[in-house]
Amino acid sequence: MLKVLSSTLVSCRHAHVFATVPALRTKSPSPLFDALSQLTGLTSRRSRTVTNRWFFCSDSSGDSGEDGSRVEVELKDAKADSEESDPKSSSAIVSTNPRPEDYLTVLALPLPHRPLFPGFYMPIYVKDPKLLAALQESRRRQAPYAGAFLLKDEPGVDSSASETEKSVYDLKGKKLFNRLHEVGTLAQITSIQGDQVFLIGHRRLRITELVSEDPLTVKVDHLKDKPYDKDDDIIKATSFEVISTLRDVLKTSSLWRDHVQTYTQHVGDFSFSRLADFGAAISGGNKLQIQQVLEELDVYKRLILTLELVKKEMEISKIQESIAKAIEEKISGEQRRYLLNEQLKAIKKELGLETDDKTALSSKFRERIEQYKDKCPPHVLQVIEEELTKLQLLEASSSEFNVTRNYLDWLTALPWGSYSDENFDVVRAQEILDEDHYGLSDVKERILEFIAVGKLRGTSQGKIICLSGPPGVGKTSIGRSIARALNRKFFRFSVGGLADVAEIKGHRRTYIGAMPGKMVQCLKIVGTANPLVLIDEIDKLGRGHAGDPASALLELLDPEQNANFLDHYLDVPIDLSKVLFVCTANVVENIPNPLLDRMEVIAVAGYITDEKVHIARDYLEKATREACGIKPEQVEVTDAALLGLIENYCREAGVRNLQKQIEKIYRKIALQLVRRQALNEFAVAGEVVEPENAKAESVDESSHNLAGSDMKVESETVESSSHEQTAETPVKAVKGQTDNRCQSDVNLKGRTEWERVQDNEAPKAVEKVLVDELNLADYVGKPVFHAERIYDQTPVGVVMGLAWTAMGGSTLYIETTLVEQGDGKGALHVTGQLGDVMKESAQIAHTVARSILLEKEPNNPFFANSKLHLHVPAGGTPKDGSSAGCTMITSMLSLGMKKFVRKDLAMTGEVTLTGKILPIGGVKEKTIAARRSDVKTIIFPSANRRDFDELSPNVKEGLDVHFVDDYNQIFDLAFSDEQNKEK
Repeated sequence: MLKVLSSTLVSCRHAHVFATVPALRTKSPSPLFDALSQLTGLTSRRSRTVTNRWFFCSDSSGDSGEDGSRVEVELKDAKADSEESDPKSSSAIVSTNPRPEDYLTVLALPLPHRPLFPGFYMPIYVKDPKLLAALQESRRRQAPYAGAFLLKDEPGVDSSASETEKSVYDLKGKKLFNRLHEVGTLAQITSIQGDQVFLIGHRRLRITELVSEDPLTVKVDHLKDKPYDKDDDIIKATSFEVISTLRDVLKTSSLWRDHVQTYTQHVGDFSFSRLADFGAAISGGNKLQIQQVLEELDVYKRLILTLELVKKEMEISKIQESIAKAIEEKISGEQRRYLLNEQLKAIKKELGLETDDKTALSSKFRERIEQYKDKCPPHVLQVIEEELTKLQLLEASSSEFNVTRNYLDWLTALPWGSYSDENFDVVRAQEILDEDHYGLSDVKERILEFIAVGKLRGTSQGKIICLSGPPGVGKTSIGRSIARALNRKFFRFSVGGLADVAEIKGHRRTYIGAMPGKMVQCLKIVGTANPLVLIDEIDKLGRGHAGDPASALLELLDPEQNANFLDHYLDVPIDLSKVLFVCTANVVENIPNPLLDRMEVIAVAGYITDEKVHIARDYLEKATREACGIKPEQVEVTDAALLGLIENYCREAGVRNLQKQIEKIYRKIALQLVRRQALNEFAVAGEVVEPENAKAESVDESSHNLAGSDMKVESETVESSSHEQTAETPVKAVKGQTDNRCQSDVNLKGRTEWERVQDNEAPKAVEKVLVDELNLADYVGKPVFHAERIYDQTPVGVVMGLAWTAMGGSTLYIETTLVEQGDGKGALHVTGQLGDVMKESAQIAHTVARSILLEKEPNNPFFANSKLHLHVPAGGTPKDGSSAGCTMITSMLSLGMKKFVRKDLAMTGEVTLTGKILPIGGVKEKTIAARRSDVKTIIFPSANRRDFDELSPNVKEGLDVHFVDDYNQIFDLAFSDEQNKEK
């Protein structure tokens, strides 16, 4: 709409190209003109000193003068005046001998957007060279007229998505003729500038016939308005309603006011028809609605259509005004607030109460660094000073200002040279470690050594310790205890799945949203330069397109390099040599060797049953009871229940699942206690109310006899209710007679009952919930684990081995059976989802067993003529490793010699082709697994004697352990004559 109004405004501003003629006669202006003059501030023609009279064009209505069909112009005056007003339009009016109504054949010009009304100016573009040449030729022949017709929308296309001017220019001939509206306007060609043609509308036309196609020429009829009565009250009322509406629009739209002022200065006489044309021409209505006004020859109907358009325009103007007002209020409010804030800042600055933002920031950063100034390295102070100077020179609105501010924020927030006071009291540290954790003697001993060295030196250095072990053994929680024992700040971050080097080394400051790495964030959070940093899950580091974090950790965890650790964001060296790093891992083999070489590995094996009982009783149960809000006197969990819970539900190496099961037990106990309390409260409420009911119905002797039990009380209530329904009046009478006499007895009885309930409530509250091995399943469900030991006495060909997993140690059986026999059919088939290493161990075991059998029983051709099947149960679990070699050999020899293996025997060890036994890992885990399966005799390689000796006495107690170097020693232990004589 605004585009249309703007173009219309341009047309009105160019209206001064019309000619001026001397006033030939004096004529009173019409009432319509007077009304519009009052709207626009124009004076009457009688009071004007101008002697020229302005006319638009020839009139088709026949009511504007004695000869309204002719244009009253004088060529000299028109040419002179137009050249003065607009040099570019010096040829606005061309002298024509024929009259406009004499043109019955005209060139047809398509108008793509809006129709042209008589008296209005419109520029159009003509891209057709032939049509443009024909227009220029008609001007040279002093016949500067053409027909301007609105273009119809393409059939089947939404009018809102009509074609552009470029597609209009492609239409020619009959296609263009069929797309033109029949009614148009006879337009005078005022000037042609390049391909732009300026038109002024004169009178209405109707197409009657196609004359030629290129350029499009048509025959037309000149249309005149239908006769009407100028004194008709309805027409006058309608016209004044149009003017009244225009007045309302003019109050809200200055653009329309300019239209009226320009139009009224150049109109000869403002008649009813011209009023209708004016209102429709400057409105922002749909082009089809405006075309309808152009086609309407009935002046009254035309006024009605125009009135509808200007009414809509008035509503749009009101909406526009409300939107503009709302936006203006919002903007003015924000501007006012901004100005007030700026004035407030200026006043505070003038009074010395506040400084500007840059000065305040610089002061804040200088105050921060002042406390570390004596301890801060000189190169860091130099960088801070340079950045502060740079900050003062930057504009606060620039992006570099924010980067510099954030950089200074991080630089000044770090604790340069600030260390916490460490605890060098070994006894106190031992108490703290024992208070938080049971066992873990290796870890505690190493921390005490660290404290002792620091005490002797007077200062402590950072170390890198790696705690390895299965899940749930307390690796992460011991880190917090170590920090408490050393009196250091604690910070933990996990690197499990970390694939971005920037998390360790930080981002470059040039990146948007750049941040320092985790170590710099750690120092800012803890506020000291010697914290204990726990790096969790270091064996689960990832590697992606953003680099290798394991390689980035080399600098961080290297004691020789981390004294000058360089973060990409800070870009200044940071001293991390005082930081104590504690890493945790489940599988040490997954840690890259260069990184593993920089760490001191301490193995944290699983717990045996006795240790789990102590941990559950002294740590887990106490913490869980407090978390559930249960008092110690309210519950009792027997040792037998704890032992059954550990053996049948929580066999893993750690205690995390044990903690979950204990929490499950106490949650159910909490629910049981709350339910019991609710029942007691309900019973108390019933006992207090009962005596009143009983006494109130004292007329019924039987009610006194029913006050003994809960069931009797309930029956009495029902009975009394029914009695009240059947004999309401007698009961009321009795109550009325005995009310005063019984009231005191009732109160006394109620108090007595309440005191009795209070006396009985204490023993009920302290009644304990007992959890033992008999009702344990009611709290935790059916047992999850059963005995790992399948056989009391292993059959021929079956031997128990010891294995290690990430969850701890376990026992597993290796079974060998005969498939078929025949000369030369010696072969081996293995199953049980074994890995490549274990399959190779089976082949080696088959070869060694064959050579040993040949040595022990030369006449036994079992392996040469037998196809064997070796299976490791639990086929759904992947298995791999080399420590099952001796167990496989023993299983095959047992089948080959048809001898039983010692029933309380378990073994582990890797065997070479010559029968030598190689060392293995996981001695503690395997020992614990053997104890769990009631194994009394264990065979370990001799090289693992040192590992076994380091175990605590309670783990080694009751075990008969043999250390062997050669398989012949295992053979003698496994196939003793006494064992097979018994069988």
